[in-house]
Amino acid sequence: MTLRPATLSDASSIAALSIEVWIGTYLKSGINAFFADFALSEFTTPKIEHRLGDPRNHVIVSDNIQGIDGFACLTQNSAAPVPGCSDWEISTLYVQPRHHGRGIGRDLLQALLAICRARGAPSVWLATNAENTPAIGFYQAQGFEPVGETHFRIGDQGYLNTVFRLDLG
Repeated sequence: MTLRPATLSDASSIAALSIEVWIGTYLKSGINAFFADFALSEFTTPKIEHRLGDPRNHVIVSDNIQGIDGFACLTQNSAAPVPGCSDWEISTLYVQPRHHGRGIGRDLLQALLAICRARGAPSVWLATNAENTPAIGFYQAQGFEPVGETHFRIGDQGYLNTVFRLDLG
């Protein structure tokens, strides 16, 4: 496994990985048009290219001999949905499920935290689905603490998310 900054040529791989992880994580009882339409419209190569070109984002990928097996995005100037958080957000941390347990997520997270520390961020926050028990356990094991709740929105539907913060001081 090698960690490196993402490039524009990674956009289609990141889009495909995002669809795989998002659907596998959140659609446990089947896929309907509402969620399929969201995933297929949200995780596109052009949208990922735009994200990679945004200077507020720091995207790191994990490469194995076959290709990308995980990626993480740190976003600067991202207003937290709850008080007491900095404007540094870990906006995405996705690892292909078949690669869970190999330290990829931890290594990606540590790389983002190193960027935060190097840039003087006092803390970093993230939000994860309140029903995503494995992610919650992972973040808490890495020292993140729950500090509130928000809702992830798809159209007029809201899904409860837990907001976590890690103090870097």
